[in-house]
Amino acid sequence: MACSDQASPSRKHFWTRTKQQKVSKLPEARTTQMATMAAIFKARAVFPPVESLPRSYFLGHHAAGLSKMNTLLSQIDLIVECRDYRVPLTSRNPLFEQSLAGRERIIIYTKRDLGSNNKPADKERENIIRKWHKPSEVLFSDHKDKKDIRKVLAFARRYFENSTSLTGSRIMVVGMPNVGKSSLLNALRKEGVGKGKAAHTGAQPGVTRKISTSVKIIDSTEDGEGVYLLDTPGVFIPYVPDAEAMLKLALCGNVKDTIIPPATLADYLLYRVNLIDPTLYKEYCPPTNDIIELLNAIAHKTGRLQKGGEPDTEAVALWMIQRWRNGLWGRFLLDEVSEGGLQKRIFEESSMGGSMNQARRADKEARKLRNIKRHAGTSD
Repeated sequence: MACSDQASPSRKHFWTRTKQQKVSKLPEARTTQMATMAAIFKARAVFPPVESLPRSYFLGHHAAGLSKMNTLLSQIDLIVECRDYRVPLTSRNPLFEQSLAGRERIIIYTKRDLGSNNKPADKERENIIRKWHKPSEVLFSDHKDKKDIRKVLAFARRYFENSTSLTGSRIMVVGMPNVGKSSLLNALRKEGVGKGKAAHTGAQPGVTRKISTSVKIIDSTEDGEGVYLLDTPGVFIPYVPDAEAMLKLALCGNVKDTIIPPATLADYLLYRVNLIDPTLYKEYCPPTNDIIELLNAIAHKTGRLQKGGEPDTEAVALWMIQRWRNGLWGRFLLDEVSEGGLQKRIFEESSMGGSMNQARRADKEARKLRNIKRHAGTSD
């Protein structure tokens, strides 16, 4: 019996179905392969030292803003200090501890949505953070979540419920650069009195450079003239003696992206991601400790290439960093939270003293040397 050149409908259906099954199994097989590689992958236990890492971002308007805050304290009824949820210890500024000592204060950990997965471990960590600050009030906030904003407003109403001030009660919000102070103000204003933005916001620090005028966040009552909030410029730490602390703050966006080379920051992000879950970048390449390998893989996958097809590693590094800042490359903390974590941090700050001054001088001398070499046409 002669064979027909054309396949029968049943045979065509069989081969088509078999091909589809093979194709459908490819992503599944790749996922399994990546999971296996991640299981045997060994992440870096420590991040290597970075030579010539900047240790300061204390600008002129930071000092001016802090000075102005001190002159206004007599007119302020309550201080709200904002800290970044992802770095609850590193975003603590000792300057505020000195300037605001003895003043009534609550602490709001902002950007909770970028560090919490709403699991029992997150709740347990938040309870530890609350214990750090007893008896002061501690709140956790995502400025896009109305429930969180209502909690802040509810606290303010309780705090000022017996106020009979004819000019209203005043809150001053303080914190490091880009921790979400202005976003919090806008959210409180919208939810509290139904009005639009009063403060400019941006992805980079330094948008707010002066103390704002009072913005109403709670309407007047029969007994009082409402509650007003003052936004202030972010104030950075004069000197960061711990290099990794500077990397943490830079990764969270508390310093401008031009201060630390993007590839260095992306490498630190890779180090942290690998400790949590190296499959977070599985669509680009297998688990790796080599930042150049990852940057090149992402560049080719996303088309971020320069003329001639060379990977644009700086653009890719910034893209990586922004993905994490937006919560798209894992939501996790960069600081370790433990029962005695805050006391340990305070002790470290108090024991710095002369060593910090020495470190500042050494940093200044290193910068001088780099400038001399640069002008002489040599490098480090």
